[in-house]
This record gives sequence, structure tokens and C-alpha cells, in this order.
Amino acid sequence: MIDVVLPCLNEAASLPWLLSRMPDGYRAIVADNGSDDGSPELARQHGAYVVHAPVRGFGAAAHAGLLAATADVVCFLDADGSFDPRQLPRVTSPVLMGEADLVLGRRRPTGPGAWPLHARLGNAVLAYRLRRFGVRIHDLGPMRAAHRDALLDLALTDRRFGYPLEMVVKAAERDWRIREVSVDYQPRTEGSRSKVTGTVLGTMRTVRDMSKVLAR
Repeated sequence: MIDVVLPCLNEAASLPWLLSRMPDGYRAIVADNGSDDGSPELARQHGAYVVHAPVRGFGAAAHAGLLAATADVVCFLDADGSFDPRQLPRVTSPVLMGEADLVLGRRRPTGPGAWPLHARLGNAVLAYRLRRFGVRIHDLGPMRAAHRDALLDLALTDRRFGYPLEMVVKAAERDWRIREVSVDYQPRTEGSRSKVTGTVLGTMRTVRDMSKVLAR
């Protein structure tokens, strides 16, 4: 069994499609961050295990899901329908085979509007700045996989949008083998808007939170 953590804030529009495509052997853990659109109830109806993260923040939800996980290998996946869960084996396979310690899904847009220019630029800047940590990646992909106990041992503290970057930085500091694999990145489900890349303001907020991680 592999656990899949889905940080969630008002994703009722995308959850049915997303959860229906979870591969065999993968358990969805929806970490709800205060949704008021019925997301938790909908997730349960579609077979997901639901945990509540009362402290608002992407990192708070992601970490609550990690704490609730029991599988040896844990994945993280956005809950807005921009990734196809059927591609999760692409990111878990190198971990399961002992070829990598942390695998990031490098986003490959499947159509116009999947990845706005402002979000791409912000991501590129952060990926470049990671080089001083010895990490050469192209994308801080939110679809990722690693061993649960190893992730907990990183003692991640950021509870906002800096959480994904802090994971990579601390993994690099411990000489983890970090690898990228290509995954499709599609326009999110209609009715769902990314809290990170959906607006210029959201991207600026994310870059700010992540820059604080790099400055520590």
C-alpha cells in the first residue's frame, strides 16, 4: 500500500474525478484545510481517508496528511485535478526500486492555460536558487514521493507554501538522491482554482514563503 496525501481546500469540483483514478494499491488521504464546499464528505463518499488540518496553510495540510499516513512510501498530490493520479507510479517507482530517495514530478503542460507564465517564471527562479544546495532540478513539482519515516525525520517546520521547498532543501542537506520524472500537467478542473498558481498574487505569495525557507 502507498499513501497519497492530498492537501485540500474547497476542491469538491475535482475530487470525484481525482479519487476515481487512484491506482490500485494507492490510498488517498485527503487533508482538509477548512473547506466549506462539502469536500470532506465528498472525499469519504469516494473512498478517501479524511483528516482535518485546523491550522490554515498548505504546509499544515500536507504535514497533517503525512502524520496520518501509515504506508512506507508516501506521495503528495495537488487536489485540483491538474495531475492524473494514474501517473503516480512514475514517481513512486524509483523510490520503491531503491534508485532515489525523493522523486519530483516534472510538469509537462498538456495544453494552454495549464501552467500560467507567471507561475512558470516563479518556479524557474526558485529551482535556479536551489543550485547553491547542490540540487539541479527544473521544477519544484507538487507530485512527489519518498519514504514516510525519512520525511518525518526531516522535521519540516514550514506550514505555508514553503513546505515543498523546505522538503527539497533539507533532503539535499542530508545528501538524498533527488530525481525528476516527467508527468502531465493539465488545466485544473473547472470550478477549481489553484491557491498557488491561479493568480499572480498567489504566485508572489508562494515565492515569498519559499524565499524565507532559502534565507534560513
